[in-house]
Amino acid sequence: MQSIRSTALEPTAVELERLPLAHRIGRLIPVYGLLIGLVVLIVVFSITLPNTFPTLLNFRSILGDKAIIAILSLAAMIPMMAGRIDLTVGYGIVLWHILAIALQTHYGIPWPVAVAIVLVLGCLLGLLNGFLVELARIDSFIATLGTGTVIYAIALWYTEGRQVIGVLPPGFTGLYTTRLLGVPIAAWYVLVISLVLWIVTEYLPIGRYLYAIGANPRAAELNGIRSRRFVIGAFMASGLLGAIAGVVLAARLRIGQASVGLEFLLPALVGAFLGSTTIKPGRVNVWGTIVGVAILAVGISGIQQLGGEFYVEPLFNGVTLLFAIGLAGYAQRRAKPVARHAPEAPEATE
Repeated sequence: MQSIRSTALEPTAVELERLPLAHRIGRLIPVYGLLIGLVVLIVVFSITLPNTFPTLLNFRSILGDKAIIAILSLAAMIPMMAGRIDLTVGYGIVLWHILAIALQTHYGIPWPVAVAIVLVLGCLLGLLNGFLVELARIDSFIATLGTGTVIYAIALWYTEGRQVIGVLPPGFTGLYTTRLLGVPIAAWYVLVISLVLWIVTEYLPIGRYLYAIGANPRAAELNGIRSRRFVIGAFMASGLLGAIAGVVLAARLRIGQASVGLEFLLPALVGAFLGSTTIKPGRVNVWGTIVGVAILAVGISGIQQLGGEFYVEPLFNGVTLLFAIGLAGYAQRRAKPVARHAPEAPEATE
């Protein structure tokens, strides 16, 4: 049943205190490796492209363009906490952005109501995924691949391969075009969602329960955690965030078409997987996911400004994912010898 296993590998304060300085640095490098790599990329591209990269315009462009991927990565992260995977984050956004536009242009529904309908349907899709995984006992990869393909087919059937076009109210398009303190409002969505998820996953019992389910479902059940309820809730939260990303995409594009959306699937999953290799290696986490998306955004932006071809983005996504997974494997190998040779606590003396 487990598509992903969650086991945190970040060193503890007690472990670090017992290690010599060289070993301590070796344990911390994998933890903050991607964050260090992000800083290095920014410095390198800023030096190489001083007139275009370290500019406010480029900063705003990166924040606005990659906000949707960041939301989808956070959506994918939630089921990963429980050891599941949700592929509908990439398929669902196709239908949601089409539906958000069609409800307004074809059926005359006010945009706040149209947005609310899309968000509710996103939660219902998550509920369906949760039922398939927890009640029908279908592996989450297979279940979400199936439901994702179905909703993508619905999008194709509705549009018949054509664009959904119409006049959208300024209030709706403002969901993407508005700037707050000079920063695209989509970036603020990411910040708010990240803070909420960080508080929930790190400081509330529900976060600990999801991590426990991801690490060992049987042990979680024996400790009284109702795994089924929390896993279904995780899929519903993922569906809600996927629908939010679809609404933001609709406000950005202002047209709906079934050919748009699937290109978000790989970057979103890569961002979530990268999040499990930094800050808390071996365990998906909010700020690790944000760092993962940021390193993809910065790397792709810099390479494209250097004249990279159209295939640069998927190539960079794949190479970065392989590098990050290798870094996580290195952290795991480093952790085992340290645990085996850690000095024993002194015996108590009378």
